[in-house]
Amino acid sequence: MILSDKKILDEISNGNIVIEPFRRENLGTNSYDVALGKWLALYENDILDARVHNKIKVFEIPEEGYVLMPNRLYLGVTEEYTETRNFVPFLEGKSSVGRLGIDIHATAGKGDAGFCNNWTLEISVKQPVRIYSGMPIGQIIYFEIAGEIETPYDRKKSAKYNERTEFPVESMMFRNFK
Repeated sequence: MILSDKKILDEISNGNIVIEPFRRENLGTNSYDVALGKWLALYENDILDARVHNKIKVFEIPEEGYVLMPNRLYLGVTEEYTETRNFVPFLEGKSSVGRLGIDIHATAGKGDAGFCNNWTLEISVKQPVRIYSGMPIGQIIYFEIAGEIETPYDRKKSAKYNERTEFPVESMMFRNFK
């Protein structure tokens, strides 16, 4: 089941969902709208290797915006820090963003119960498009979980994305090969 607006507000009051900053006007009927943070990143190398740590260059989106180009992978970040207990958060792009040809994630739309961080976005575009820090970029939908959770994400020893940061985070796939 997907949480309604009233249920999301209840779970925020109970501390099971944290959204910082929280803006009441971003609460939809059954989702919460998130904004693009001020940081983007590009990989330093044109060829990425899943077995090595691929470094990124992080830069701030200028006030006049930044033009994304096709055939590039940009890592962005949500303005909002979130914590989710006892629910599974899904991040989806907003339809207005999709209609500009912007995809905000390649495969990582589902979070885990216990995920506590800003969301890194895997952004690609169909044609050049100018984006701006603070623009609406996606929406989080919360699903109920059946059964008890044995180990929340933030307590897993194998979790690769637990370090709190306001910056986009590069792939940590290389840690799977150690």
